[in-house]
Amino acid sequence: MLYLVGLGLGDAKDITVKGLEAVRRCGRVYLEAYTSLLTVGKEALEEFYGKELILADREMVEQEADSILREADVCDVAFLVVGDPFGATTHSDLVLRAVKLGIPYKVIHNASIMNAVGCCGLQLYNFGETVSIVFWTDTWKPESFFDKIKKNRQNGMHTLCLLDIKVKEQSLENLMKGRKIYEPPRYMSVNQAAEQLLAIIQNRRLQGEEPEITENTICVGLARVGAPDQKIASGTLYQMSTVELGGPLHSLIVTGTMHPLELEMLQLFSVDSSRFENNAFQRTN
Repeated sequence: MLYLVGLGLGDAKDITVKGLEAVRRCGRVYLEAYTSLLTVGKEALEEFYGKELILADREMVEQEADSILREADVCDVAFLVVGDPFGATTHSDLVLRAVKLGIPYKVIHNASIMNAVGCCGLQLYNFGETVSIVFWTDTWKPESFFDKIKKNRQNGMHTLCLLDIKVKEQSLENLMKGRKIYEPPRYMSVNQAAEQLLAIIQNRRLQGEEPEITENTICVGLARVGAPDQKIASGTLYQMSTVELGGPLHSLIVTGTMHPLELEMLQLFSVDSSRFENNAFQRTN
């Protein structure tokens, strides 16, 4: 049996009882280590689970999935995912490979940012398509995510923006020379995401467009959701470029039309209540 086990959002104890029981009876246990991260390290998980964990990086999961599934038809193998197992499409691929090999699988769900984002007070059924905001480089500055946010906002929907994670990435030079030298991990902050959105707004204005999203659009910054030091801040997009939320992981929400109850909840986390009220009441229904 292949078990896909969600670990939740916080620390070692966020695993479900059902998930922990599955992990403890498995012969091999893999920890997916590139789409997200917990607030504790691999050693803390091993101590609590009572199992040695094999770190599964992007290369292993995407190119060597057969090694994970090896002998899973005769012994139990667990694949641990921060949040919920289906928070990334890669894990659907693992299930499809298992099915083709005749290996039964079981999914044990857990909380993920996709539902825990409700902690800020915005109602989950008012969210549109989730988008990913990637790190820009000097030569690559995509704007496609902005158009998806714009479409959501035109429909009155909020947008959850998942922010880029760079783990075990190689520089172009090392990649071309085949050197297994990796760059230090990088995690996009709410500030960086807001700065990129502000830059796109300026670009669109230079092209003669008045964007649906502006510097005064109400946004929400979230950091380390589910952890004891979770932080939430609401305010304008410009304020999100300066707010201090600490270490990773961060997420950003661009609001759509807000119900008065949503607005009241967001005010609990406002960076500047006076500016918040002036801008927020323009988007209530």
